[in-house]
Amino acid sequence: MSGEPINDLSRLCIHTITTKPWGLEEAVSRYAEAGVSGITVWRQALEGRSIARAGELIRSAGLEIVSICRGGFFPAESESDRKNAIEDNIELIHEAAELGAPLIVLVCGAVPGLELEEARKQIREGIEAILPHAESQGVKLGIEPLHPMYADSRSAINTLAQANDMCQAIGSESVGVVVDVYHVWWDPNLMDEINRAGEKILAFHICDWRTPTEDLLNDRGLMGEGCIPVRKIRGWVGSAGFSGYNEVEIFSNRRWSGDMGEFLNHIIDAYLDYS
Repeated sequence: MSGEPINDLSRLCIHTITTKPWGLEEAVSRYAEAGVSGITVWRQALEGRSIARAGELIRSAGLEIVSICRGGFFPAESESDRKNAIEDNIELIHEAAELGAPLIVLVCGAVPGLELEEARKQIREGIEAILPHAESQGVKLGIEPLHPMYADSRSAINTLAQANDMCQAIGSESVGVVVDVYHVWWDPNLMDEINRAGEKILAFHICDWRTPTEDLLNDRGLMGEGCIPVRKIRGWVGSAGFSGYNEVEIFSNRRWSGDMGEFLNHIIDAYLDYS
């Protein structure tokens, strides 16, 4: 099933990383002025500032805080490094609560040379260790599977099936999955796994896969610039019961070196035309 065309911005959320050259104040002001409805705040945008005041700034501009990015990176070769990762994620949970973000997106982590099964075991243990803190603060944890090209150092959770399996194994209402089209569009089982996730889908991220891709991390495209069937996948997510924001998350050295105001206009046009 394909999604219906989008005709307004009421479900448009933009990640602050998408307009990376802008500080938080400018991003908030520009998004609100353009009619964007939601914002996902990347953690580095909060460095050196009052997190509570940042939340007030965002809400006073009329934007909804959708989530905070990113937590995770649980696997490590040493016990002390694993402990540090857990402590950092607990700190992030408190930051999310102070900001007023209902969700933390987890990029679960991986370590070159550490067997994937062991990394996945450590990821589950890490999530279970921080879960009581998340539950006490009313913050949800979203497991985001990353494309297999990142299995060496960014995430040992590489398919939506693996994310669903982990959610099922943990068995908490506070843990769900994040569907990012950039990471899962290629999966032949994607529609079935989206249906399986159902109400466990906590966030939906959109962009496009440019061909040829010049940089596997920082060359994402605007919707319509590549080969991802964004509208079709959005239709599957909607049919599974998700009614939240469509979050534009684009890492692009090419875009970051240009005019951010012009880029924001292109984002909105692409969102309406191809999402």
